[in-house]
Amino acid sequence: MKLTNNQKKYLRSLAHELKPFVMIGQQGLSESVLAEINSTLLKHELIKIKLRVENRNDKQEIVEKIIEFSNAKLVQVIGGVLVIYRPFEDNPDIILPRS
Repeated sequence: MKLTNNQKKYLRSLAHELKPFVMIGQQGLSESVLAEINSTLLKHELIKIKLRVENRNDKQEIVEKIIEFSNAKLVQVIGGVLVIYRPFEDNPDIILPRS
């Protein structure tokens, strides 16, 4: 499933008030951080992740690894904040607009 621009806009509006659930520091992405992201996505469909990474290429690499590992959809990256969405398999809380 690919998110449309309208769906991303809707999810961004929902994420605006969220606080980051997970913070990734200078040590980078570890197995425990990936496990924390996955367990958080079991409780919340939409999460913010704070990235404290200086190098732009390293940040992009971390974002790609998170998306691949979590099987989530990228909503947005602004500065050091990443927003991802993974709907619950049964009874999703967030109902996306159709288009």
